[in-house]
Amino acid sequence: MPLDPHAQRLLERLAALNPPSALSLTVAERRSALRHLLAFAGAQPPIGRVEDRTLPGPGGALRVRLYTPINAAASVLPGLIYFHGGGLVAGSLDTHDGICRSLANASGCRVLSVDYRLAPEHPFPAAIEDGCAAVRWIGAHAAELHVDPSRLGVCGDSAGATLAAIVCRQTIAEAHPPLALQMLLCPITDFCAETESRRRYGEGYLLDRATLDHDLKHYLGGGADPADARVSPLRAADIRGLPPAAIHTAEFDPVRDEGRAYAERLEHAGVRALYRCHSGMIHLFYGMELLIPYAATAYRAMGEDIRSLLAGSAPREEKGR
Repeated sequence: MPLDPHAQRLLERLAALNPPSALSLTVAERRSALRHLLAFAGAQPPIGRVEDRTLPGPGGALRVRLYTPINAAASVLPGLIYFHGGGLVAGSLDTHDGICRSLANASGCRVLSVDYRLAPEHPFPAAIEDGCAAVRWIGAHAAELHVDPSRLGVCGDSAGATLAAIVCRQTIAEAHPPLALQMLLCPITDFCAETESRRRYGEGYLLDRATLDHDLKHYLGGGADPADARVSPLRAADIRGLPPAAIHTAEFDPVRDEGRAYAERLEHAGVRALYRCHSGMIHLFYGMELLIPYAATAYRAMGEDIRSLLAGSAPREEKGR
């Protein structure tokens, strides 16, 4: 399918600004660029309730933002622990506020967005440590948070989806808390990948190789191997026993192929995996719903997949649009 015309117009607008290569940006400039990009999303969708809290983390208190969906059907709801994208060096509770609102409304889950520590101030594995601590604490305090502990999952987008996959594997290995699902939006599953989608869409389609290289350099801090399974979850030796997964990718996204490869690897390991590739879409399309109207359709599909996995009735695979 051709590139969605709304996505095409967005890319043309961004190209007209003649932005510098991500490799030349400071971390502060990288963060500012993502903040301005997601500001294109415009007014945030209405939500039932938003509440800011803190929980204890290994490096100090972690901020968590709770989203109750509009017209919530019950006081106790399934929970999605969400990790925002931004290459593990950028992004915040505020930049991804609209995504969390849309996910909560679409899924009927209470979304708990975690403000994990970012590199380079806190390089690998600080984000993982924070993510695992958040999942453990939320699991132990589910009643206080009005979350059903038997229907608790992890979720993330882009590098936040990478973090979600890694945290999922580590907490499952510890057997606490039991997780019901993992929802991964445009995940980066192999930082060493040389795939067709990386070669074809590695420049000019929003997320590019320069950005991936910039973020990875600051995240690893020169002291970790990008092939480490705690960095590239597709390279994990054993992924058996993980909870069911829904993995959504975008057709014109350099990390598309590794997202599909992770879904296939889960299936081969006996893990139920739903996979959807959104035709005509680019990385982060779901964060710019007012500019790319198809995002609303995608959120309905995400909500359908989450409810299906929670009900234990997910089909083996769903095709794209």
